[in-house]
Amino acid sequence: MRWKTGRRSSNIEDRRGSPVRVGAFKGGIGTIVIVLALGYFLGVDPSVLLQLAQGPGLEETGAPYQPTAEEQEQADFVSVVLADTEDTWHAIFQQAGRVYEEPGLVLFSGAVRSACGMASAAMGPFYCPADRKVYIDLAFFGDLKRRHGAPGDFAQAYVIAHEVGHHVQKLLGTSDEVMSAQQSLGKADANALSVKLELQADCFAGVWGNHADRSRQVLEQGDIEEALNAATAIGDDRLQKESQGYVVPESFTHGTSKQRVYWFRQGIEHGDTSACNTFE
Repeated sequence: MRWKTGRRSSNIEDRRGSPVRVGAFKGGIGTIVIVLALGYFLGVDPSVLLQLAQGPGLEETGAPYQPTAEEQEQADFVSVVLADTEDTWHAIFQQAGRVYEEPGLVLFSGAVRSACGMASAAMGPFYCPADRKVYIDLAFFGDLKRRHGAPGDFAQAYVIAHEVGHHVQKLLGTSDEVMSAQQSLGKADANALSVKLELQADCFAGVWGNHADRSRQVLEQGDIEEALNAATAIGDDRLQKESQGYVVPESFTHGTSKQRVYWFRQGIEHGDTSACNTFE
């Protein structure tokens, strides 16, 4: 991916190495680890886990954070990709007669407190609709490469663009509609709606890739394959199979590998949000 000459976003908040107050969950620290691990491996919507009751906690402190040259380059990369999504969605919203409100993006290490609650790096990147910010621990990209077998800068860009896709859904009112509808549904049906929401965010990530390449020629040979490989690697069925040896379709919240690949293709091939109606 051609990114090094790209514009950097002004909406990056670097909290790496910052002290974090970890709330006390019922069951103690062991429960926190188990719940967050399940959320990561099973693809549970972070906003659900983040709403768990929290009480007074302990202050986690560490030495001042000093990024390595590689980590700083990763932070620059994230900033450029975020800026590129800003340019893309500003143009798309303007064409529709709307105004795009840019999200913030928080870099953190280990754990972070968002307006949605406390989160661990084990949960992976997430979007918090309450403060309209994307949260990323850059260590996830290493995990994406080593554990999931999905290397490449465009695979990482896909992850960022997916989370920005959730912000687009927030601005369009889609995520609020889904959350409202889920209140009156059973768990399996509510999960099915979460899958549709996640797949649309995959499609929106593809829409960004289409516009970014047509406008700024960012793609290099093999980039699309990198994103498709990442979409395959983080499908609910594959993650569940890897973590527990079997799959439970009614518990899916993000979609299968095949579904995620299909909807990302829809977005990057058509470059139009009208091709992203996963709710039909």
